This record gives sequence, C-alpha cells and structure tokens, in this order.
Amino acid sequence: MKKAVILMNLGGPDNQENVKPFLFNLFNDSAIINIIQPFRFLIAKLISSLREKKAKNIYKLMGGGSPILKLTELQKKAIEKILKKKGEYKCFVIMRYWHPRATDVYRDVLQYNPKEVILLPLYPQFSTTTSGSSIAEWKRININNLKTKIICCYPNDENFINAHVKLIREFLNIKEISKTILLFSAHGLPQKIIDSGDPYQWHVEKTVEKIVEKLKIKNLNFRVCYQSRVGPLKWIGPSTDNEIIKYSKMKLGIVLCPVAFVSEHSETIVELDIEYRHLAKKNGALFYKRVPALGVSKGFIKGLTNLVLNKINYGPKGLKPPFCNSSFKRCFCKT
Repeated sequence: MKKAVILMNLGGPDNQENVKPFLFNLFNDSAIINIIQPFRFLIAKLISSLREKKAKNIYKLMGGGSPILKLTELQKKAIEKILKKKGEYKCFVIMRYWHPRATDVYRDVLQYNPKEVILLPLYPQFSTTTSGSSIAEWKRININNLKTKIICCYPNDENFINAHVKLIREFLNIKEISKTILLFSAHGLPQKIIDSGDPYQWHVEKTVEKIVEKLKIKNLNFRVCYQSRVGPLKWIGPSTDNEIIKYSKMKLGIVLCPVAFVSEHSETIVELDIEYRHLAKKNGALFYKRVPALGVSKGFIKGLTNLVLNKINYGPKGLKPPFCNSSFKRCFCKT
C-alpha cells in the first residue's frame, strides 16, 4: 500500500529578492496575526516592508538565503531511505511560508496516488502557530479527501530525547559542571497565545525535563528560556538574551541547546552563533558553546521513522501519545 509522508517546516527565503515576500507570507497567516482581512493583509505588507532591510542583513550572514530547505531535503532522504525498507513509502517536503508550497506539493502527492498520507511536522513541540498552521493548511487544500493521519508532536519521544542527550554530552565538561549553565533555548511566543490554550510552552518544558532526567548529571545547573522576541506584546520568558547576560556576569560558562529547532537556520546560525555569542563574550562568560540542531543525527532520524511506522497502527480509537494533556484545547493529537 502506497503511503506518502509529508515533512512540514517553516521555510525560508532562498535569496535576497525573496526575503520580503517570505516575510509577507509569514505575517499574513492568521495563526501569526489573528485579525480579519483585509486588515491582516495590510499589516503584513507594513511589517514585511519595515523588517525587510534587517532580515536581508541576517540572511546575508548565511550566504544570502536560508539553508532550511536544503537541510530538510537531507532529512527527507534519510527518513525515506529507512522507510523504503519497510514498505512503499515516498516522502515530500512542504514549507509553510516559502517554496515548496503546499498547493504545489499536493499535486505531486496526487500524482503519486497514495492510499494514505502521514503528516510529519518538524516541530517537536506543538503550537497553533507552527504545526497547527501547517496541518490546518493541509486540511484546507485536501479537496480530494486523501486519507490523512497526523503526527501532531513528539516532545518526549525517546529517540528525540536521546538524540539531544548524545549531542549535549559532547559539549558538557563534567569537571567544569559547577561553573557551567546549560541553557535550553526555544523560540518564544506571545503570552496571549499560551493563555488561549496553546500547549507549546508545556511541551518545551516536558522535553527539557526528560533530557535532564536522561543526562543524569549531579548538580546540573540548567534553565529553559525563549528567544526571537519581536513586537510590543508580552512574550513568554525568561528571554534567552537576558539569561545569557545574567549568567555571563556571574562568570559562568554557557552551553546552549536549541531544544525546539531541528534544523539550522537564522535563529541558530545568526541569533545563537553570532549575536548571543557576542553577548556572552561582552558580559564576561567563562565560555560559550552551542549544541547543534539535531539535523540528520542517527537517533533523531530513527525517532521520526518510528513515529511514521507507529502512526500506521493508530485508528480512530487507537493509541494516544502520552504527552497529550486534556487541559489544552488545540492539540491535534485529539483529532
């Protein structure tokens, strides 16, 4: 039986000319700015114009564009290689705000003619602004009613956790543990989104809880923090930049793990590696080390393929992921 696996990610502009339209697509999403049209359209036009110059400078530091599509394609190939040993699978990539777009990929999926589609967001922790938006878009365009199953999220998946643990251990020096702070940094969200029932922050904290439990390091000093704040709204915290300043002034060494990013992109390559490294050095950090994103690490790819294979056995009354929490309103695990 043919099965199509759809890897879903944010996307990024592939060159300088596409920075502004990418930003427009991002801010014109109702999951990001939840106001009615045409006002959202006008605000997206305004924000993309105001942020264009700064964003272009960020992407110039990465060679002019985002590497996220190339890196996601590598993840796709790694997953597909394993899945093809288990059955008739074909993997596809959809980017939410830049190419390949969902409508184009949908035509490719139809041509493949699968009996079943499995959505695999590359966001381990669910949010209405990331996985939720991508999944909702698929539901809108699926006019042929392709049978679809959803891997909503996997914040405490064992292979996902172990992959993080393996990488973190390579950067932690046990002899220096008393002089080290391990910062787990995730992309932030406005507080009002969390207050509305979005489980993202809870998922991030559960991920960190499991990683620390698996690390089994006595007297480990760690902190969960959130980066990439934009706009005037109150965001969840503490902020990563403030935590870096705080612990740098305490003359501690910083090991930073991007716990919610599975591919390198502007928030890791520029924000973490350049801006925050400079911030740590400026404020007297003993050292600054950044753990890489999981990418195509063996354990992470194994975890994703296992999620796909296990999802085949989920029925309407089938297994429910153990991280679902009935107090949250918007998790697709409940659908």
